Amino acid sequence: MMFEISETSDIDACLALRRIVFIDEQGVPEADELDGLDDTALHLMARRGGRPVGTARILTFGDTGKIGRVCVLAEARGAGIGRALVLAAVDRLAADPAIARAKLSARTDAIGFYEGVGFAAIGADYMDAGIPHRDMIRPLREPA
Repeated sequence: MMFEISETSDIDACLALRRIVFIDEQGVPEADELDGLDDTALHLMARRGGRPVGTARILTFGDTGKIGRVCVLAEARGAGIGRALVLAAVDRLAADPAIARAKLSARTDAIGFYEGVGFAAIGADYMDAGIPHRDMIRPLREPA
């Protein structure tokens, strides 16, 4: 079944997906998941048959765009939705000439997934919400 990805202002739908995946499924504490940054973020929504099945958000800090809160419902995994969400986020960041790189915090068990879409791991592993993570970077353009 096909899916579509678009920007959304329906933060409640994004939060509902994130609650299912991060809080209920992965055991992330609600206080860690709800960080107060959603009102300043750009949100992407993946829909299949018109139904929300995945989301990601984009924040910007100087010349760096941070992709985060990427999740896909268990029933929709394996269809390329997560990859499409990350690539859509990268495309939106690359369209802004002020943004030089995309950054994300990957679960260590997902590093290979993100390497497959052009990210490279940097630095050491660290714990985030009780789960091992590592920062990853993808340059978007040559430095000026």
